[in-house]
Amino acid sequence: MSSQQVVQGGARVDITGALLLGTGLAFASLILVPALATHMGLGSSLTGALRIALMKASHRAIGKTSGGGEEAAPACFSCH
Repeated sequence: MSSQQVVQGGARVDITGALLLGTGLAFASLILVPALATHMGLGSSLTGALRIALMKASHRAIGKTSGGGEEAAPACFSCH
């Protein structure tokens, strides 16, 4: 079994796509959103709300696998 697969319920699930999506969303929320918000002149409240929404989406993308409602093995980072 490679490091990019998780055995869940007897089936192997590839988590590479989920990790890439989650990493991309986290990168966008930490770097791209504040840069674009500054360039466009958005307020800090709206920028913060966008960052929170993207971090939640990142956590969901990494935490869920095949959509069966079960959580994946802890292979993600935590922002706490």
